[in-house]
Amino acid sequence: MNLENIKPDIRHLKDMKNVVYDQEWFKTAPEDLELYYMYRGLKEKDNLRYDITIIPPRMLGKEYVKTKGHNHPEKEEYIVLEGEAIFLIQDGKEIIKDVYAVKAKKGDKVIIPPEYDGHVTINPTNQELKLANWIAKDFKHDYSVIERMKGASYFYTTDGWIKNKNYKQVPELRFDNWFFKKYTYIEA
Repeated sequence: MNLENIKPDIRHLKDMKNVVYDQEWFKTAPEDLELYYMYRGLKEKDNLRYDITIIPPRMLGKEYVKTKGHNHPEKEEYIVLEGEAIFLIQDGKEIIKDVYAVKAKKGDKVIIPPEYDGHVTINPTNQELKLANWIAKDFKHDYSVIERMKGASYFYTTDGWIKNKNYKQVPELRFDNWFFKKYTYIEA
């Protein structure tokens, strides 16, 4: 899909103030730095909308660039179109019951099941990450929990995974790829 003539929503660093791990770096970073680009509603099918997100390779100080993260009541379906991603998928709001990290590469399909409350997408490479998703047409992203908790339950940094201490309870992070096989992705 050609995105050249389509204006994206842009997530700037200033929009991520409450969710960036390296707050010392954040103090001196340019707040208008463009972190990623969201092309929403490119297609519609069966009351679903098709979006594309592009996340260039960047570092947020010690942390790998990521999406802001959001909570949702419904499942989301993703496919990696270019690059590699890590999806951090968590169940719970202030008390996390379960948390997975799923690695995905070009062509991989990942489902965020409806029983999991939130997720963040991370670009852990020096290549552009391009991913597409299908979601309910009238879906509104809820960033409030992850903003209030100052990020998802884990941060992925140059030092590895770091647990977010703002949550009341966070289990050990697990790595699982069962999300690839459990559901069928809706083709664009």
